[in-house]
Amino acid sequence: MLIYPLSWRGQQPRAIKSNPYLFFLTLWLCPFGAESGAHERRLLNDLMANYNKLERPVINESDAVVLTFGLTLQQIIDVDEKNQILTTNIWLNLEWTDVNLRWNESEYGQVADIRMPPSSIWKPDILMYNSASEAFDGTYPTNVVVLSNGGCTYIPPGIFKSTCKIDITWFPFDDQNCDMKFGSWTYNGFKLDFQLKDDEGDLGTYVLNGEWDLLGVPAKRNEVIYECCPEPYLDITFIIKIRRRTLYYFFNLIVPCVLIASMAVLGFTLPPDSGEKLSLGVTILLSLTIFLNTVSAIIPITSDSPLIGTYFNCIMFMVASSVVTTIMILNYHHRLADTHEMPDWVRVLFLQWIPWFLRMSRPGEKITRKTIMMQNKMKELDLKEKSSKSLLANVLDMDDDFRPSSTLPHSHVHPHHPSHAHPQQNNGGFISLPPPAEDVSSSFPPGAHRELSLILKEIKIITDKIRDDEESAAIENDWKFAAMVLDRLCLIVFTLFTIVATVAVLAAAPHVIVT
Repeated sequence: MLIYPLSWRGQQPRAIKSNPYLFFLTLWLCPFGAESGAHERRLLNDLMANYNKLERPVINESDAVVLTFGLTLQQIIDVDEKNQILTTNIWLNLEWTDVNLRWNESEYGQVADIRMPPSSIWKPDILMYNSASEAFDGTYPTNVVVLSNGGCTYIPPGIFKSTCKIDITWFPFDDQNCDMKFGSWTYNGFKLDFQLKDDEGDLGTYVLNGEWDLLGVPAKRNEVIYECCPEPYLDITFIIKIRRRTLYYFFNLIVPCVLIASMAVLGFTLPPDSGEKLSLGVTILLSLTIFLNTVSAIIPITSDSPLIGTYFNCIMFMVASSVVTTIMILNYHHRLADTHEMPDWVRVLFLQWIPWFLRMSRPGEKITRKTIMMQNKMKELDLKEKSSKSLLANVLDMDDDFRPSSTLPHSHVHPHHPSHAHPQQNNGGFISLPPPAEDVSSSFPPGAHRELSLILKEIKIITDKIRDDEESAAIENDWKFAAMVLDRLCLIVFTLFTIVATVAVLAAAPHVIVT
């Protein structure tokens, strides 16, 4: 039978149809027959004539089949933190020697290798122990390359789903070590001996992942003796070491949380009279709560507190505390003298020492340690003065009936000795001025003393009203100043808390590589 070139099969070229000489020249140049196909067919018939795929391919039954195991990582498809499953695209590399599949190349037309389906020959029953796939074995059964010396090479590709314990303590600045444990399901170490092809998996064709950086795929050979059986059981464990790329999480988790906390802090600069101070704090608290619900959908459900969870809890505590302190500030700002009296500890703390510490002062006055001490001494003197009133204060406080001094009994002063008269004389608790040389009654018209008394009484009422208003305004101003001091104190404290919490989280992380 004539064999045409591959490009000519199935159709006859037009040049051959038009030129018969070219056709015969082509027949003369092309080889005749297909001797190689016959040799390979005969080889397969001879090899499979008495072959039993259930037979372990060793010369001596006491020997173990030496299996060389390797792995090629193609791609990390997905890391499911919530379900703790790692999905990868991997090629396995299995090499062993089958003594029943040997031949002499010279007897079979120099055929050096053949391809056979794995279902036709013996192959080790290798499975991944920690598989999470529904079919358990995710490999595709490709052909086995068999050499003339009996060497078998089996490279099945597959999508592997393996269980992986995700440690979220340092999320999103975390490293994960996911084990892939391969071993024989039925053969012990005396029947099937595992050997590592390389100390690490092959990463020559690895496709980069957008979320994870691959640190390495080291491998180790394990030999375990169980209590049930004296024979050792071998396995090969590949450890996929990955590190999370933090750029996405930094700009989608850390930065929004810091901005929300900054808005809560800037709320303390809003004047209390604006009416939006409390509503702003509550709105920020609600927005942070919704943001935390989004974050909780990403991390797995576990009792272990992740680093980012601790940070978010601190920020939420700070925002909630800002709402509470805002209520206290508004309470202080709107207090009146008729309803609240400022305690001494509030006066000392919020009107003296904290303003001095924060370098705050009212317009026209400067708060220093010296002024604080002077104010305390003046207060002590005022208390002493109130406890020991003067005679005039007692008179004004005890009796409001201003009677003319001429009606009160008093001693007559001799007109020839005016210098011996007393400058002041207490007549029944009232003060009477010394009369002039002439008679007092002759200098004032009738009823003038009572009118003067009424005028003095009205003046006293007006001065008392003015004094009460001034005292009330002073007390209200003190409360407002105390609210302003508390506002400034919360601004500084919560700002420092936000900065310290953010820096502490970044410093506590094992690595902060924004890539």
